[in-house]
Amino acid sequence: MPVSALGLRPDLAKVGSEIRVVGNDAGEKLSILSGVISRLDRNAPEYGDGYCDFNTNYIQAAAAASGGSSGSPVVNIDGYAVALQAGGRSDGAATDYFLPLDRPLRALQCIQQGKPITRGTIQCQWLIKPFDECRRLGLTPDWEDVVRTGFPKETGMLVAEIVLPEGPSHKLIEEGDLLLKVNGELLTQFIRLDDILDSSVGQTVSFLIQRGGEDIEVAVDVSDLHSITPDRFVSVAGGSFHDLSYQQARLYGVACKGVFMCEASGSFRFEGTDNGWIIQTIDHKKTPDLESFIEVMKRIPDRERVVVTYKHLRDLHTLNTGILQVDRHWSSKMRLAVRNDISGLWDFTDLADALPPTPPVARSAKFIQLENSQHPAAADIVRSFVRVLCHMPVKLDGYPRNRKWGMGVVIDAEKGLVVISRAVVPYDLCDISITIADSIIVEGKVVFLHPLQNYAIIKYDPSLVLAPVQSAKLSNKQPSQGASTYFVGFNTNMRLVAAKTTITEITAVAIPANAASPRYRAINIDAITVDTSLSGQCGSGVLIGEDGVVQALWLTYLGERSQSSSKDVEYYLGLATPTLLPVIKKIQNGEKPKLRMLSVEFNTIQMAQARVMGVSEEWIYKVAEDNLSRHQLFMVRKRTFERNSESGALLEGDIILSLNGKIITRVNELDVMYDHEVLDAVIVRDCKEMYIKLDTVSADDLETDRAISFCGAILHRPHHAVRQQISKLHSEVYVAARTRGSPSYQYNLAPTNFVTHVNGKPTPDLESFLKVVIKIPDNTYFRIKVVTFDNVPWVITMKKNDHYFPTTEWIQDPSEKSGWKRITYEMGNAVEGEGKEGIRSVVGDDVGDFGDVGGADEPMSFKSSF
Repeated sequence: MPVSALGLRPDLAKVGSEIRVVGNDAGEKLSILSGVISRLDRNAPEYGDGYCDFNTNYIQAAAAASGGSSGSPVVNIDGYAVALQAGGRSDGAATDYFLPLDRPLRALQCIQQGKPITRGTIQCQWLIKPFDECRRLGLTPDWEDVVRTGFPKETGMLVAEIVLPEGPSHKLIEEGDLLLKVNGELLTQFIRLDDILDSSVGQTVSFLIQRGGEDIEVAVDVSDLHSITPDRFVSVAGGSFHDLSYQQARLYGVACKGVFMCEASGSFRFEGTDNGWIIQTIDHKKTPDLESFIEVMKRIPDRERVVVTYKHLRDLHTLNTGILQVDRHWSSKMRLAVRNDISGLWDFTDLADALPPTPPVARSAKFIQLENSQHPAAADIVRSFVRVLCHMPVKLDGYPRNRKWGMGVVIDAEKGLVVISRAVVPYDLCDISITIADSIIVEGKVVFLHPLQNYAIIKYDPSLVLAPVQSAKLSNKQPSQGASTYFVGFNTNMRLVAAKTTITEITAVAIPANAASPRYRAINIDAITVDTSLSGQCGSGVLIGEDGVVQALWLTYLGERSQSSSKDVEYYLGLATPTLLPVIKKIQNGEKPKLRMLSVEFNTIQMAQARVMGVSEEWIYKVAEDNLSRHQLFMVRKRTFERNSESGALLEGDIILSLNGKIITRVNELDVMYDHEVLDAVIVRDCKEMYIKLDTVSADDLETDRAISFCGAILHRPHHAVRQQISKLHSEVYVAARTRGSPSYQYNLAPTNFVTHVNGKPTPDLESFLKVVIKIPDNTYFRIKVVTFDNVPWVITMKKNDHYFPTTEWIQDPSEKSGWKRITYEMGNAVEGEGKEGIRSVVGDDVGDFGDVGGADEPMSFKSSF
């Protein structure tokens, strides 16, 4: 198709000229808005913390454009482009702002002639200020007369607004100085000033300024603007860094130097905001620029803990100090990206291989002692608590964070076994750090994840711990309502609190599901609540008896995302210990628990309901005799959709009467399913009593053991939470998360979608999906057919981008030290580990419900103020 060019005529932009904005107003593809130019000397507005125009005037007109038209040509009645649409008011006014085309025209001519586009700067921001304000700043009547005579249509002059420290104009030009002449030429506009600076890079320019009525002439060296505009960045340990840009330096009025963290993720996920940090030192070594930062990071081994000091651009008065663990195993490459102005790409270079971890050494420590403790049992249990920090490098299973901490309970000190909430350790693609006695830090690994009861068992090397760690004694008796107990927990400040209390209730609870992005939640459990306000302040702890035996674990249960606060709701509840004992015993004997389960979610019904639903009087009598404290049965609330569903499985509305001959009136009596492949069940369905055989499913099949990162999207088999909330699986290629800035984000391949076809070829599972996508050439468009969580099919087109977002596969592999193997596909070939290209960022930082992409829970940072 022939393309027509628009002539650029910045000289035709005049006050009163009628113009048309030919743009994409409100994303409506094509719009033509009319207006009249009202000003030519409007200062560029501040758009926020990102990129802002400055040292240029804007053209103002009332065109009523909205979002989508930025960059659109502003044409006059003769069809010439006189400006570019840049922005507008967001408060309902019709005012729009246009960028003059004088300097863009000059850049275009340089490109056409094959010349470099030189840009000069003295690191000083100027603003146009009216003569009235200039007089208040010290403009003398003589100079005002000279300027007005030389430029009779001008209404103001250029005034220094910000002079960057340590820049070329520092100590020569001050804020509030009035610009009179440059190289002896009288000027009042940015266009001529830019022309002089751009043609004088590396030279000295004379400035005549007026300060408080006094004429001052200074000679200022003109530096290269390109030299303070980052054209390279380095990715290491999950974070990305470059030299502080002129844009950010000007915005905050600081010297244009320092290492700026543009992607705060991985090891460098600091508390608070995502970016804006300036790294001061790492491992007690100064990092004044990117080169020194690279040299320091090269010498730090994998998994090493180092001290880092940093400041935020918004608060340079505060020096923050933190401790981080350098991750060079999930993010093994230290990669330099350099902008290639010829190809338009950023070229990647590997700088250094990761140094192997320093061998751990055994360390000794003592536990704290509770002062004035009136509860001997609480004082002794201190030696069974450890702090657990879990870092997840890849977002799986809809989990909203990539870092979480909590307190775990040591259940076998000799073997190094710890039980912890699954709200802290959601899956095993993670790094676990265990802190013992607030002193010794050891690495941990996942041993077991319970599919329903919200706990995980992790393991550390006990030979590295020379401290009197005590194994918590777990009770084999179910606690009872109304019984006295001691509550010992850790509040949000990691302070140990204790109180004597009473068990108020033991009841089956239903943790609300998160509709926007399904993630792990506990089901089919009895939850314990206690009569103390401390229970609502503590996400970790235990309930212990007078004899020091642990009756229940106090755990954090991850619930839904609040619609009002957009924060995840966490429930703090107790879990009775007897249900853990069979699993713990197998692990202690060196066995890996292989649990079976019924793929359904139950809720309780009372006898009045049961009678209406067809339960006979004989069974109602048996229930009353079997459970004196709570007359209840269990009804199937939701059937988990399994890949190999059998016609004889339970259906929604079925009531369980007995399993393997045992009447079921308590949640813990459902535990019989964990050890049997087939259960003999008596149920009531549609008011009819039935005897059926129920097949159980393997709990291992519910855990994610393979994931694919494709075009920035994380895809894996639908995890258990998805199966709990959906009635039909459209395919086994489920979008769990996506990375910001990736093709999947750009083309809206959203989390919770199911991919059913690629380029018309069915993709029922991950294997078929991978075979299709690796054959797609780079930088080509392809079709994806997806089905939403609500059963709506649709088709999107997406452009593959292997340069920045290569196809990567994560496979669970017990032979690997980390437990997972990584395979990268380059040009259709499989390469173990990281490939030669690709941006290293948070893998899947958007889980679909605007979840927190970080982990502000990490407590290991200190600051004097914030």
